[in-house]
Amino acid sequence: MDEIDHRLLGLLQDDAGRTLFELGELVGLSPSAVQRRIARYRADGVLLKEIAVLDPRRLGPVVLATVLVTLVHETFEHHRAFAERMRETPQVQQCYNVAGPWDYVVILAAPSIHECGMLGNRLFKSDDNVQRYETLVVFDTVKTGLTIPFSV
Repeated sequence: MDEIDHRLLGLLQDDAGRTLFELGELVGLSPSAVQRRIARYRADGVLLKEIAVLDPRRLGPVVLATVLVTLVHETFEHHRAFAERMRETPQVQQCYNVAGPWDYVVILAAPSIHECGMLGNRLFKSDDNVQRYETLVVFDTVKTGLTIPFSV
């Protein structure tokens, strides 16, 4: 990957809705050259998918919560089962296996505190392999994003 790739990928992370012409103008390439690079990113698995980012404040109430989880048993199979359940649950926005006193950090989105609590009970309290979990309700979103930085 060269500097143009890094700039182009940064622009796509910022707004994948830009036209090939706009992207080309910003990185100094023709639209067809931009299209070839984007096709290569997809083929190489660098560009996994393009999504729409919605403003939750414009769509009605959304409660976000960060849940810290510790498992009882930590075999490969136990971790696989937990991760699969997180992947299958649409209200789980993000899930990270982490180092330290907790095994997982899970980001939940629910339409109300009550539904967030019910979701926590279903995902964590009813799981015999969850030793402990702690839910931190989000008061305000300061920053969100999945942008991968190319330089510091």
